[in-house]
Amino acid sequence: MTIVRAALVQAAWTGDKESMIAHHERQARQAAADGAQVICFQELFYGPYFCQVQDTKHYEYAEPVPGPVTERFAKLAAELRLVMVLPVYELEQPGVLYNTAAVIDADGSYLGKYRKHHLPHLPGFWEKFYFRPGNGGYPVFDTAVGKIGVYICYDRHFPEGWRALGLNGARIVFNPSATSAGLSDHLWKLEQPAAAVANQYYIGAINRVGTEPLGDDVFYGTSYFVTPEGRLVGEAGARDDGELIIRDLDLDLIDTVRNKWAFYRDRRPDAYADLTRP
Repeated sequence: MTIVRAALVQAAWTGDKESMIAHHERQARQAAADGAQVICFQELFYGPYFCQVQDTKHYEYAEPVPGPVTERFAKLAAELRLVMVLPVYELEQPGVLYNTAAVIDADGSYLGKYRKHHLPHLPGFWEKFYFRPGNGGYPVFDTAVGKIGVYICYDRHFPEGWRALGLNGARIVFNPSATSAGLSDHLWKLEQPAAAVANQYYIGAINRVGTEPLGDDVFYGTSYFVTPEGRLVGEAGARDDGELIIRDLDLDLIDTVRNKWAFYRDRRPDAYADLTRP
């Protein structure tokens, strides 16, 4: 049996970047002490969810990837022997910014990044003001715990990326998010389990908690892992409090499910051409 102990961090905004980073460092240390082998933080983890407003001062949160934050956590990953997924605000060059997740292996090596493809632009989620759409495809990273992928927040509403990650070999996909109450609250319970079933891999869904100073939206936590059968692994996280969620994922279940439900065999890509037309 191949068991991977995986962790998610859902956190409330602490008030400044440095204290937010320090909080996540403590959470990573606690996760490693509890035997975790891989950890993922929430979307734009070291800042507030500034997309609730449109203000150029928040561009200051952006930095290169690799850069100071990724390098700081790479050292910690090597120390703890912990694979890390770090959702950050990426500065490629002045005026070219992305909503990105860097992936660090357990030896501290930088494996690459995923850039969020789908960007909402509506009240409370003014993301096109801050980011360009992702242009790096749907990479899967070969880590110490196996092949993992990333799909960020609003991406989850679009099934094509989930499928691409499965076809590229992902066994665990992390979906770091900043999701507030409303219709999203209902969809949060449906979409990741459905995607896990359709693509037959594990998903770790991470959400922040609390109300932040830039808006009135309430982030509702309830982070969770879901199996390729669409079942939660343990319970979802708290709704109102920060939490470190650690669960054991039986990766052998992926092959069991794929042998039982032959979705990959029975796909008909020859019949889907119309789906790629604008």
